[in-house]
Amino acid sequence: MPHPFTTDDFAARMARATRAAAEAGLTGLVVTPGPDLTYLTGYRPTAVTERVTALLLADGREPVLVVPRLERPDAEAAPGAAAVRFADWTDGTDPYRTAVAPELDPAGRYGISDSAWALHLLALQEALPDSSYASLTGALPMLRAVKDADELERLAAAGAAADAAYERILKVAFAGRTENEVAADLAGLLREYGHSQVDFTVVGSGPNGANPHHEAGGRTIGAGDTVVLDFGGLKDGYGSDTTRTVHVGEDVPAEVREVHDVVRRAQQKAFEAVRPGIECQEVDRVARAVITEAGYGDYFIHRTGHGIGLTTHEPPYMVEGERQVLVPGMCFSIEPGVYLPGRFGVRIEDIVTVTATGGRRFNNTPHDLGIVG
Repeated sequence: MPHPFTTDDFAARMARATRAAAEAGLTGLVVTPGPDLTYLTGYRPTAVTERVTALLLADGREPVLVVPRLERPDAEAAPGAAAVRFADWTDGTDPYRTAVAPELDPAGRYGISDSAWALHLLALQEALPDSSYASLTGALPMLRAVKDADELERLAAAGAAADAAYERILKVAFAGRTENEVAADLAGLLREYGHSQVDFTVVGSGPNGANPHHEAGGRTIGAGDTVVLDFGGLKDGYGSDTTRTVHVGEDVPAEVREVHDVVRRAQQKAFEAVRPGIECQEVDRVARAVITEAGYGDYFIHRTGHGIGLTTHEPPYMVEGERQVLVPGMCFSIEPGVYLPGRFGVRIEDIVTVTATGGRRFNNTPHDLGIVG
């Protein structure tokens, strides 16, 4: 089991977030249930409802967690609870005016969670008409992007678990079975290797592989199919996400081998480009250049990567126009692909972290075209 996060860990995160908000010109932060609240306090409500829950952070003030009174016992059991002051409220009162507004600057500008319900934001604006709000991701995109040693340990373990699932799925029969059946195998293997949550199991066989986010369906996989396998979820609270491409049978068409080799080289070159100080967009440019030079640029139809942590998609993004520089501790996917409509697709994906001198993979299964039965 990984080392548990402590009250001191959560207090330090809240302090860093508060400083970052001030440096961004914000009065403070309003953090509602979702990954940011979990990151800052360790509190993950069992159900997110119309009842407002919000962590309020502002420079010079102690952190305040506003919760419905009936949910306070659960909130007080969170590992970061000792680092906040609680302000609860009961049904039949206006929590925005009685619990939230007194803790905020009436004319302040606050970063608010992307996951905040419109219901709550509109009520806050009504209670404090001179206040204003900015998307938390837009205002503080790097809030959760740089992982500490304990977070990196969890991400490495999640990656290793996904690798183990892939090694096992290579031994499973594909031909004559549906995409749904193989996807169920993958989900079961992820859980067997410690995932508490399976977020996706893409099994794109034959022409379905040309759809990057194809949902596994009832198509029966046949001999000669190329199959894209993209799967991941959460283990000990942190994400896995890996993609490999396999072929059903030993008789692989020359074009499939060619496209797979192009994608493999693009993924490798992008990984080799990772180092502190370069812009995120440079990782995308390196991968895209390899694929474009090979004549498949029009068929690489998505960004090269996305951040990962408490969620499987979060900043930073490896995409043209992203000027954020890489720093040690950032974690993200590198997943170039080529998708030939109506025919097949190829994608190879690893999760990578930035080190002091380059990059380190959290997925280490072979990049070769896998052969399955």
